[in-house]
Amino acid sequence: MSNIIDGRSLAKKVNEETADMVSELNEQGKNPCLAVIIVGDDQASHRYVRSKHKKAQQLGIKSIVKALPAETTEDELLNILNDYNHDDDIDAILIQSPLPKHINEKYVMSQINPDKDVDGFQVINSGKLFLNEQSNYPVACTPKGVMTMFEEYGIDLKGKKAVVIGRSTIVGRPMAALLINAGAEVTVLNHYANIKEYTLDADIIVSATGKVNTVTESDVKDGVVVIDVGQNVNDEGKLVGDVDYDGIAKKASYITPVPGGVGPMTIATLMRQTVELSKWSDING
Repeated sequence: MSNIIDGRSLAKKVNEETADMVSELNEQGKNPCLAVIIVGDDQASHRYVRSKHKKAQQLGIKSIVKALPAETTEDELLNILNDYNHDDDIDAILIQSPLPKHINEKYVMSQINPDKDVDGFQVINSGKLFLNEQSNYPVACTPKGVMTMFEEYGIDLKGKKAVVIGRSTIVGRPMAALLINAGAEVTVLNHYANIKEYTLDADIIVSATGKVNTVTESDVKDGVVVIDVGQNVNDEGKLVGDVDYDGIAKKASYITPVPGGVGPMTIATLMRQTVELSKWSDING
């Protein structure tokens, strides 16, 4: 039976550390501030923004939520973003995805001040990650949270064969870059690939496809580490991940559950990175 990577307990630890960092900054006369912009009426997005807002307040982080109607134009959004980019009281900016179809999401994200890009999606920060630059810059929160899990549980990455399933700019690609930077031998797949051909020999598997049973027990070897980023609803209406948890747990050395694995770490990492951006603003000038 595998060791369960408990994302909830680790997120609690990270949040406690973040709250301590906020207190230290408060003593220096600084109040970390996160500004979130959401456009449209997507209820799942609004729930997620509310959870971020609540967590920020719990940790002592000032939280601004700018909710805009779906008919907001791209220029109107960019004007608000420009104001936030130049507001010295705002340390971190997040634009909630997805944006309405009439707005060029990729372009809007590229206009976020890279020093305030808490999601790590801005092209300059993405470039720093892929170049493995040794400086302070934000990284996509879910992959960064996964790396914290590896560190906390003492999972060695150097020289290990890692397979990342999913090639999104939110999870798959930055996850692969972080693993490469940590010394792993990385293969990136999409869900159309013959996954078993690669996963049977993998020491580490990170799945982020959004498809139930992307990886099953017969696809993995004994002792594998499995990180399940997926959040799906199965035919019984139950929240599940990408992988066959019950089957793979019999063989894996470590595995993340869904729920209670990667999810809590994503928000915890977002909060910590908000505070880090506040600290880095002094260092970077």
